Amino acid sequence: MPFQTINPANGELVKEFPTWTESELDRVLSEVDTASAAWAETPVEKRCELLRNTAQLLRGNVEEYAAIMTLEMGKLLREGRAEIEKCAQVCDYYADHAAEYLADKIVETDASRSLIAYLPLGTVLAVMPWNFPFWQVMRFAVGALAGGNAVVLKHASNVPQAALAVEEIFRKAGLPEGVFRTLMIGASQVKSVIEDDRICGVTLTGSEPAGRAVAQAAAGVIKKSVLELGGSDAFIVLDDCDMEHTVQQAVIARYQNCGQVCIAAKRFIVVDAIADEFVSRFKQAVETLQPGDPMDEACTLAPMSREDLRDELHEQVTDSIKAGAVAIIGGEPFDMPGAYYQPTILDKVKPGMRAWDEEFFGPVALIIRVKDEAEAIAVANDSRFGLGSSIWTRDTVRGEAIARQLKTGMSFINNFVKSDPRLGIGGIKASGYGRELAHLGIHEFINAKTIWVEDI
Repeated sequence: MPFQTINPANGELVKEFPTWTESELDRVLSEVDTASAAWAETPVEKRCELLRNTAQLLRGNVEEYAAIMTLEMGKLLREGRAEIEKCAQVCDYYADHAAEYLADKIVETDASRSLIAYLPLGTVLAVMPWNFPFWQVMRFAVGALAGGNAVVLKHASNVPQAALAVEEIFRKAGLPEGVFRTLMIGASQVKSVIEDDRICGVTLTGSEPAGRAVAQAAAGVIKKSVLELGGSDAFIVLDDCDMEHTVQQAVIARYQNCGQVCIAAKRFIVVDAIADEFVSRFKQAVETLQPGDPMDEACTLAPMSREDLRDELHEQVTDSIKAGAVAIIGGEPFDMPGAYYQPTILDKVKPGMRAWDEEFFGPVALIIRVKDEAEAIAVANDSRFGLGSSIWTRDTVRGEAIARQLKTGMSFINNFVKSDPRLGIGGIKASGYGRELAHLGIHEFINAKTIWVEDI
């Protein structure tokens, strides 16, 4: 099956790319394997210099790259620009800090000299999703490359132009040929690549089923894996919140990127004392979102990435309504070309509904009413997912105390969950394991090697 660019705003096929044969794949893996050895010996200072070049290229071509995202997966053009800037920032971050993070750690022992050296593993396979087609790749790859690893990318099949553009960016920045390559292969070929002796580890951002398959394949050949999977992030609204600020941020937290964000707020857990006010004001704000051409600066609601994903979301919404949830706004696809879905709020979500148990990956907010803080914490933790969470309260001491009780990899107080190069990102439970970004990310695919020296 070929890779295809299908414009989600109108359903039109734009371009196709053939899937590689096994011989093409083998040839590229051999080239990368050769390049990997030389890259590992490249001084970290030189690697950082090339990452600075990468940041400059990204900023110098922001309109081109943002337009690719809008064309392939429907992202609002202004959101695409912000994504490219974020990619440049992570390049700058590791260019500034990689040498520090990779420096030998001297440890006082009985040895004449003992240390931990941070050395690259080799070539890492990245299996990446379509929702942030540049950022998801850069979020992992920049740290891995700074650490001296080579990277091969298996991107989502609906964003082939973004995948090839990332490869071209690194090449133009001066990275040696073969240090970063995009593999034009299907999902059925991923397992064999993981098992290939030229691959030292694998990272995946994507769905829970895909994560289980990748983890199983990596475990079978005893290779390191990192998974960032789905989430059903809690957005806990307490009775002492700043209501105006909370509502404004709630709209962004749920509906940015048309709700297609792993760390988006999905379950709005609101205490009864202020629930009616919050839901009313939230509804008024959501009503202002308007679908349109994502290339149009005036558009505030992008299409979903694919029509089949929109249809799956609608099934979840319909089933939840049948089980007793109330759609106070939306609940249907828009009657227009493209993969557009009405911005939706489902109130009175209860246990046993799909809205309670599943991740809703699209522009649908789920309202769960609770009597108090204790119940809010219990409901937030009643999920197999454990990616992000946020707490909204004027009492930040109270908010931090709650954050420490939430079973997630990240908790934000009075701000929606976001990724920042300076802080690690990742989840627990069915949301995966391992971390990206900061010092945590660069060390995931590093051999922390103990060296003991004894003078004689």
